[in-house]
Amino acid sequence: MNMRRAVVSGSFYPNDKEEIKKYIEHFNNSFKVDNIDITPRAIISPHAGYVYSGFTANLAFNLSSKQEFKRVVVIGPSHKVYLEGASIALYDEYETPLGNIKIDKKYSEELKEKYDFLDFLEDAHYEHSTETQAPFIKNYFDGLEIIEIVYGKMDFTQLSILIDELLQDKNNFIVISTDLSHFYTQEEAKKLDNICLNAIANRDLNLFNEGCEACGLTGVKAMISSSLKNNLITKVLHYCTSFDRTKDDSRVVGYTSVLIGE
Repeated sequence: MNMRRAVVSGSFYPNDKEEIKKYIEHFNNSFKVDNIDITPRAIISPHAGYVYSGFTANLAFNLSSKQEFKRVVVIGPSHKVYLEGASIALYDEYETPLGNIKIDKKYSEELKEKYDFLDFLEDAHYEHSTETQAPFIKNYFDGLEIIEIVYGKMDFTQLSILIDELLQDKNNFIVISTDLSHFYTQEEAKKLDNICLNAIANRDLNLFNEGCEACGLTGVKAMISSSLKNNLITKVLHYCTSFDRTKDDSRVVGYTSVLIGE
C-alpha cells in the first residue's frame, strides 16, 4: 500500500502508542474548559516536539473534537524542501503510532486538478509541521480521513482561495500548522509574538506586517483572510514558549493554539 510514512516519530513525538496516550492524558488532566462559545471549523496549532508545544496543540484538538467532520485538512509550511506553490499528498494512508489514517485521495486529486499551485512532490512530505498533527487527529478524530498540504513559496491570497472552498463543505476541519518567533530572548519573543496574537485575535491582516514572525505565516494569513470572508471568529486558546520547558530564556521559540469558527 502507498503510505505517507511517519518520519519524525521517536523525535518530535513518541513512536509508542501508549506513550502518546500518556502524553494526551497528562495534557487533558492539566486544564478544564466549561464553555468555549464557538463552533470550531479550523484551528491553528504548533508543531514542535510534544514536550514543548504538545499541551498547546492538544488543547485546540480536544476542544474541537465534539464536532462531527468527515475529513481533516492539515496545511503546514515546508522546512526542508524548497518548493513554489504547494504539494498535496497522494498516498493511500498516513502512518501514525496510534494506527494509520486513510487519506482522502479522490478529494486530494480533485483539488490538485483544480488549483494550478498544487502538485505532488514526495520529498515535500518528509515534513514535521504537518506530521506532528497526525497523532492528535488519530486520537480525537478516529475514523476520519486526512488530507495533507505542504506549502513553500506562495502568496497567502492563493492559499486563502483554497481554504474558502474547504470551508464551504462543513465536513471539512482545517488545521493550520505554525510556530511563532524563533531564537529570540524570552522578552523579545513575547513582543514579537504578541503582534501575531493580536493580529489573529483581531483578524487584522495588516498587523501581521508589523513584526509577526511565524514559520507558517503564509498559512495563518490565508486562514485569517478566509475567516474575514466567511464571517468566522477567532479565539486564542494558549500561548507559551520553550522557556516554560527548558528554563533557558536566551533563545526561545513561541507557540500558540487558536480556535476559528462560528
